[in-house]
Amino acid sequence: MNLESTRKAYAEELVKLGSRDEKIMVLDADLSSSTGTKKFGEAFPERFVNVGVAEQCLVDVAAGLAIAGKTVFASSFAMFLAGRAFEQVRNTVAHDSLNVKLVATHAGVTVGPDGSSHQCLEDLALMRVIPGMRVIAPADAEETRQVIRTISQEEGPFYVRLARPKTPVIFDSSHEFKLGKTYVVKEGTDASIISTGIMLATALETASRLEEKGHSVQVIHAPTLKPVIKTRILDAAKRTGRIFTLEDHNIIGGLGSLVAEIVSGHGPCRVHRFGVPDVFGRSGEHDLLLDDLGLSSKQLYNRIRMILEEDKV
Repeated sequence: MNLESTRKAYAEELVKLGSRDEKIMVLDADLSSSTGTKKFGEAFPERFVNVGVAEQCLVDVAAGLAIAGKTVFASSFAMFLAGRAFEQVRNTVAHDSLNVKLVATHAGVTVGPDGSSHQCLEDLALMRVIPGMRVIAPADAEETRQVIRTISQEEGPFYVRLARPKTPVIFDSSHEFKLGKTYVVKEGTDASIISTGIMLATALETASRLEEKGHSVQVIHAPTLKPVIKTRILDAAKRTGRIFTLEDHNIIGGLGSLVAEIVSGHGPCRVHRFGVPDVFGRSGEHDLLLDDLGLSSKQLYNRIRMILEEDKV
């Protein structure tokens, strides 16, 4: 399977958009080599601003440019963009519905060796609770390109969550990202795994392992955490009766919480939330960290199979 990082796809799509739309400006906080925005800066230096290690200023400058009629993409690591600049995101960008696209890279424990200080596990919760903020976590490089194109044409604020490592490319150009839509990537009848972001590849591998043991598991991809069309999630609850959510994020406030909120008002369905269990991350290779947290396909296979087989008794 082809591997490509979502941040690389973001960088490449920005340059394409910049060549077609002179209103697009890109800002970074001294991490452009890592976020990928350096490529835009090299192509269009007059429309690129490095504000330095000052994320709050990053968001405020982005807000000012948006007021002046620009379409602004502002990037940094998720820990700094969602965490350090939260007040500016809430009170300036979101409060006034400004046309600022916050694209955060290096989210989740998959940041790996950078350790707990840089592994943002709370950003989806922080951004999802802000009124008017649209929140997206694409699954792979292809979907990332489509997301960036989509939000460039949509007015108002967005938060897009990207990862550090190269991850499997699942979709091709036939995939059509639509804001709020969820996607059935694999059919199944016994249970549903709903994932967001780069965890889709793990969800598919886990479902394949379970199928070998006779468990028919549906896989649903939820790239948009806000707003989200509820129909497919409610249908999964009704049809399979068991939902497992999967995310590289704290189990509080992210995808698991979203699905539980939706399902709770519409009849009985067990929702098992698989994510980071309300702890800080730590330094290590990202695949080993996921395994240690029970989020590798091997660990998930064992955990889900146990639950499914207990339910049969």
